[in-house]
Amino acid sequence: MQGPRPVVLSGPSGAGKSTLLKKLFKDYENIFGFSVSHTTRQPRPGEVNGKGEGIHRPPMAMAGHSDLFPLCSVPSKAAVQAVQAQNQICVLDIDIQGVKNIKRTDLNPIYISVQPPSIDILEKRLRDRKTETEESLRKRLTAARVDLELSKEPGLFDLVIINDDLEKAYSELKETLLEEIKKTQESRKS
Repeated sequence: MQGPRPVVLSGPSGAGKSTLLKKLFKDYENIFGFSVSHTTRQPRPGEVNGKGEGIHRPPMAMAGHSDLFPLCSVPSKAAVQAVQAQNQICVLDIDIQGVKNIKRTDLNPIYISVQPPSIDILEKRLRDRKTETEESLRKRLTAARVDLELSKEPGLFDLVIINDDLEKAYSELKETLLEEIKKTQESRKS
């Protein structure tokens, strides 16, 4: 694929991916672009269909789309290429199953897992959002345990960030992406 290497960001809900991405997008305006994902989850409050977080379709609507990477919350190859064509680093925020699916493609992204320091801290973060019912919270925590266990697979991620200190986590993220950021900035000058 042409353009800067994409970045795959994965980790359980509440680990801090969105907070880290907001800081990255603010500090490096127009360097990063979001691939709009096709997802089966319902939009969160304040999300607009097709803006940043994804295009929300029922699961059956996704059947038969061979240009999509399989399963939930997946970008199309065309969506990634559209961001790369603008000379931006495409960011893919996907679940662990999506990571495994992308490993089977020719995208060659940088794989980063953002994780909470513990399940207890993750639970507190999710409760503090005040957007979860007890049932949805239980489901998210169960999914997080599975996610964290699966993410231990050797070679799955280039970097695992334990987000117990936001500034330290952000520094690790920037350090890992610095080479691609510099390449993107330099190619814009020429």
